[in-house]
Amino acid sequence: MAKAKIHNVLFVTTEADPFASTGGIGEICSSLPRALNKTKKTDARVMMPLYEDVACRYKHKMTFICNITVGLSWRNQYCGLYRMEYEGVIYYFVDNEYYFKRRTLYGFYDDAERFAFFSKAALELLPYLDFKPEILQSNDHLTALVPIYFTLEYKNRHGYERIKNVFTIHNINYQGVYPMIIAGDVFGFSEDQLRLVEYNDRINLVKGAVVASDKIVTMSPQYAREIRLPEYSGGLDGILIENRGKIVGILNGIDADEFDPAKCGSLFANYDAESFDEKKRNKIELQRMLSLPEDPNVPVVCMIAHMTPGNGYDLLRKSINKVSPEGNILDTNMQLIILGQGDADIEGFLSHVQNMYSRRVRALITYNKDLAKKVLAGADMCLMPPRTEPCGLTQMYACRLGTVPIVRATGGLIDSIVDCGKGDVGNGFVFEEYDSDVMDKTITRAVSMYYYHKDEWTALCKRCMACDFSWGKAALEYNVLYRVLAA
Repeated sequence: MAKAKIHNVLFVTTEADPFASTGGIGEICSSLPRALNKTKKTDARVMMPLYEDVACRYKHKMTFICNITVGLSWRNQYCGLYRMEYEGVIYYFVDNEYYFKRRTLYGFYDDAERFAFFSKAALELLPYLDFKPEILQSNDHLTALVPIYFTLEYKNRHGYERIKNVFTIHNINYQGVYPMIIAGDVFGFSEDQLRLVEYNDRINLVKGAVVASDKIVTMSPQYAREIRLPEYSGGLDGILIENRGKIVGILNGIDADEFDPAKCGSLFANYDAESFDEKKRNKIELQRMLSLPEDPNVPVVCMIAHMTPGNGYDLLRKSINKVSPEGNILDTNMQLIILGQGDADIEGFLSHVQNMYSRRVRALITYNKDLAKKVLAGADMCLMPPRTEPCGLTQMYACRLGTVPIVRATGGLIDSIVDCGKGDVGNGFVFEEYDSDVMDKTITRAVSMYYYHKDEWTALCKRCMACDFSWGKAALEYNVLYRVLAA
């Protein structure tokens, strides 16, 4: 019997844990390659910039491969290449101190130029790697230039002919939009190349990547459908409909071991489905740490999300400001813990709410994964009411820790959470409309089950813990995608 072919895939990304990460992309671009390599059907490797902090922490573990000169418009820039293996994945680091020796990853005036250089460098460096990629998988707008440059300059070069491009859309709202005036000076586009990237009289890199790529992957099947609708597409619905045959939705996974409540070192107390009562110790310790009334019987609802209106904070504000005979959502007998940072107005409002409801609300204007694990393990419910959500990982983390998700039916949330009805099915509470009244009724339904139907509540929590959101299933779906592309 012939041995199954192994497909070589190079992830080109601006982030990957543990080297540099600001959120979901960093987690996915480390966890997915690791899961793919475990299947033994894919050799998945990662290429990313050698940022200052990465060099300080890891360069002594890296092997220098080569240095070349990369042309970008009128520039000719030094480019170094380093290699390192970490947790079964080979990482390649692109070195250029002018672009990447900076204290943070993003937010600079020349970000367009920085990541145009990185995208061009990734393509120029392919002949110098110790494996031959069949598939380049780029990620979001910052590496959208990989399939664009490939189509414009590389696809007919010797050694590049059989390479396919997969473009991953993590969030369609980030499109890499720039004024046309920088097309030549920054990106090096000639007049006859502009058609690929022009959209509404501006440069739109995601539009170009969608057209140039062989396949487009979203983080969930539902999001693959939603981005073709005007209300979700960020203006690209026409382009996405034209290219709908390329779009595939594959639900993300999580690192199930990292969030295993029986082993996780971040928790105040470890537990599993058989020792579920130990979860209450996490609640008491969390309440104590945050100076909330220590009561194991009061339900704790958490919300962990970047503080932007579209993540549901506008709904929460309406709920808290509601004037009615029944009171607002905080008059329900529960505690609310919010973790995140972002919009200054939202941060200020939540700090004010904490002062007004000092015995019921804590607004933690920060983010780190250790604290997030403590909050999720100590809470009974996790609220996720966004207007749109490409996939969402927090609801999966919550399930793993036996914390019941309350979600709006959008994107990956509806692909991963099924409403529990009266408590005998499903793994959470789901509401359809993006409406504060509907959200409040769903929270009230969850709190009511918690108080008055203890057996059903405990069974629901244990069903959440039994959900398999590991990367294994997603990795198999990606293997099928790669096999079809490489055929």
